[in-house]
Amino acid sequence: EVQLQASGGGLVQAGGSLRLSCAASGFRFDDYVIGWFRQAPGKEREEVSCIDPSDGSTYYGDSVKGRFTISSENAKKMVWLQMNSLKPEDTAVYYCAAGIGIRLGAPPLMYDYWGKGTLVTVSS
Repeated sequence: EVQLQASGGGLVQAGGSLRLSCAASGFRFDDYVIGWFRQAPGKEREEVSCIDPSDGSTYYGDSVKGRFTISSENAKKMVWLQMNSLKPEDTAVYYCAAGIGIRLGAPPLMYDYWGKGTLVTVSS
């Protein structure tokens, strides 16, 4: 059974940091691109970042470049999203997803598996 479990969300003040974790199981980890997406109320789901565990290549959305860092550890089937200098506009439910044979920066519909989200709230 494929599972993606996101965790690490919470309430933080603007300027603060959070580290999100995504635990994957049930599939060959390094065959998939692992992405972080977020969705705020009334807005479309937005890709934040993704990583190809097979070679470590990464992608970042323009709104998070220079503030967020994605990393992975293949042996543990884990992906992390370090979020620094958080802003109120980063408030959203964050999801991790896995897609096979897709390019970095692919849209949400290209991903095959999704986990339940974790809520990040940044107060001003």
